[in-house]
Amino acid sequence: MVKFKPELLRNISAIQKCVIPIILILFITLWTGFFAYHKYLQNQVKKRTNIITADGISFLEKINLGGIDQWVLIRGLEKSNPVLLFLHGGPGAPLFTYARDIGVTAKLEQHFVMVYWEQRGTGKSFSHSIPLESMTIEQLISDTFELSKILINRFKVSRIYIFGRSWGSLIGLLTAKRHPELFYAYVGIGQMVYPLENDSISYQYTLKIAEKFGNEEALKSLKKIGNPPYNYEEIIIQRKWLTGFYEVMMSEKFNKKRINYRKKLLSTPEYSLIDIFKMGINPFFSIKCLWNDEFYKVNLFNEVPQIGIPVFFLAGRYDYFTPSEIVENYYQKLQASKGKDFIWFERSGHYPELEEPEKFHNVMVNKILGKVHINEKITH
Repeated sequence: MVKFKPELLRNISAIQKCVIPIILILFITLWTGFFAYHKYLQNQVKKRTNIITADGISFLEKINLGGIDQWVLIRGLEKSNPVLLFLHGGPGAPLFTYARDIGVTAKLEQHFVMVYWEQRGTGKSFSHSIPLESMTIEQLISDTFELSKILINRFKVSRIYIFGRSWGSLIGLLTAKRHPELFYAYVGIGQMVYPLENDSISYQYTLKIAEKFGNEEALKSLKKIGNPPYNYEEIIIQRKWLTGFYEVMMSEKFNKKRINYRKKLLSTPEYSLIDIFKMGINPFFSIKCLWNDEFYKVNLFNEVPQIGIPVFFLAGRYDYFTPSEIVENYYQKLQASKGKDFIWFERSGHYPELEEPEKFHNVMVNKILGKVHINEKITH
């Protein structure tokens, strides 16, 4: 057994007494600096986007839906404007992070009371206590229905608008089909129609681009996962390569800048650092639960062949996350007695509301809000 001299032990003890406080001081300093930076970014966003109109509305609220507490951010310059419920993508993509891109940059908050809802398992609505068996498409449809009724009662209106993007478009259109009496119109962007065909086209496109670029690493990863259906690990691999190629393509074609998602997350006023850390612990919670056999069985060609409210599809020309060719085919076959429209965004991929905000605003206000409300006044 090795014996240490007493003076050596005393030296080690003295070093520990010096080093440990230094480490603690450094940790506290770094943490304080990080917290201050977080608050600085949040305050900058607040200054740019505060709603100060006399009849404006802006608040964050926790609402219990289907037995689970979930968060909604409600913003608008005029609380008497039509209410629009926005269903985010993912599944599990935090919405508050880019709510102001939709409401302020694209100016929808000037014309609607915007309701940004983070679904169970997503963003601020994530919790380790959410029962895994409740993470189903049916439950999310039920949550959407429940929230829609709450909003109608809260704002004392007969109906609201429902807007679904990507994953949220699947939930949105299925809800609108079952409960048309709650909605003025449905708007879908990056519309999901038939997930199995959707992911098949997306996979073949990603493989084709990987071959074009001669990216051996991508080709190896993509060929390993093969064609869908995918589990959550496989879809993350496919989407990782598609996202990378997509950013390069949009940058080259339209000089689109890459978004700093980490900075955007830190600057979101609705998120505390605890919220952000919780999201980081299990970032793929919703995908793990929802990207499954139930998801791949959905086929709106069969499940929603007709609908009783006005429907609008907004499609990016370069969208290969939810390929627009499927959406256009579905649009042509959909029977919509109250009217339907399909609008191309020629300089966009999967994110027309971010990539062409001015056109998005004009479509939402002039083509959708104007058309639907004029018809409503005529028929009532």
